[in-house]
Amino acid sequence: MIAAQPREIRRISEADLILRAAASDETAIRAIIKQHNRRLFRVARSVLRDDFEAEDAVQEGYIKAFSTISSFRAESSLATWLSRIVLNESLQRLRGKRSRPQPTVEFDAESEAQIIPFPQSSSQNTDPEKSMAQRELLHLVENAVDELPDDFRVVLVARTLEGMSIEETAELLGIRAETVKTRLFRARKLLKESLAQHIDPLLMSAFPFLGQRCENMADKVVERLGIK
Repeated sequence: MIAAQPREIRRISEADLILRAAASDETAIRAIIKQHNRRLFRVARSVLRDDFEAEDAVQEGYIKAFSTISSFRAESSLATWLSRIVLNESLQRLRGKRSRPQPTVEFDAESEAQIIPFPQSSSQNTDPEKSMAQRELLHLVENAVDELPDDFRVVLVARTLEGMSIEETAELLGIRAETVKTRLFRARKLLKESLAQHIDPLLMSAFPFLGQRCENMADKVVERLGIK
């Protein structure tokens, strides 16, 4: 089979992509992976709370999925099917992780991937104070999400970060839609309470006007006053 080119892939339906992937079409497989990577990583990360473990779980999930994709019957969407495979892989890893003694690992903040993209006014932001504040807020959010109970955390990630519908989330987790709503409400409540405890002290240092900005203001005032 002649592999489709990237531009052609964009015009191919999901059903055709699945057929091509089942026939080991590399371009189709890559297209499916790129389309679903973020969701699957976040699902795995919400369970395992570890970037590297989550990446391994997603990779193993893809191997299992593409090995059996010919049996996919489209009873659910491809995204939900893949998410369920990765979720099961993650839960299996979590059970194995909890059943064995955990080694002590030094935490390296610099190597931790950013899971929740924080919007910036410019991709070329050069304000070190603003960048530091954004990184601190990002870590606060990530840590607060990580501290949520497992059931609440997975629902929050699925609904809020990935925008899955209540029905999709319920199907993914095998629970009722009403349970999804209840867990999401409680997850948001716990998240707000956790963030409030950490953010309130940070407000004291909000809107900094220090460093070069402070010097520039002093220079301008002195200049306009005619002081030499």
